[in-house]
Amino acid sequence: MKGQLVYVMGPSGAGKDSLIAWLKDHLPPHLPLHLARRTITRPIRHGDEQHHSVSEQAFALLHQAQAFALDWQANGLRYGVRHDELAPLHRGNWVLVNGSRAYLPQAVAKFPHLTVVHVTASLEVLRQRLLARGRETPEMVEARVRRALVFRAPPHAIEVRNDGSLAEAGGQLLRAFERLGRGHELSTDSPRTAPSETPKAPST
Repeated sequence: MKGQLVYVMGPSGAGKDSLIAWLKDHLPPHLPLHLARRTITRPIRHGDEQHHSVSEQAFALLHQAQAFALDWQANGLRYGVRHDELAPLHRGNWVLVNGSRAYLPQAVAKFPHLTVVHVTASLEVLRQRLLARGRETPEMVEARVRRALVFRAPPHAIEVRNDGSLAEAGGQLLRAFERLGRGHELSTDSPRTAPSETPKAPST
């Protein structure tokens, strides 16, 4: 099987991280998917993804040493995916990267044939989930919802609606992977599922 880079992105409240965690536990044996571990300037907290936690200074040194295949900034943090996390691509495996919407143009410039997955949900579901987290003021939540409203994923992106259960959204994603694995729509030149929103650079 040809190696394939899968770039998963989505607005806050869409449940992207939860979907990736679900996928990790439900991957079929025949799908050689490696979940790239990110390097982040954030301490590891219970329930978070198991990332490489580094200081700002350490991240800057890694960046200077060109240790990252992909790296970006969002919400006051720095994120990176090291080259060795993408090494399975050279063995014909797939690699999934938990990415940023704002960084997508740079990611595509570096990896033109990557597969884009846009995880999203209705605006009301996004709003409810963000308010339930209690991390931000209602005004901040509305700003995030507006950014989700105006963002448009590229026409070739696979859209996964995560309004219901994780199993439903996970099933959508696995079926899309099965189609890709059979050689359909593998190139970013082929249109897949296009959301009906308008483009604007988001924060994450």
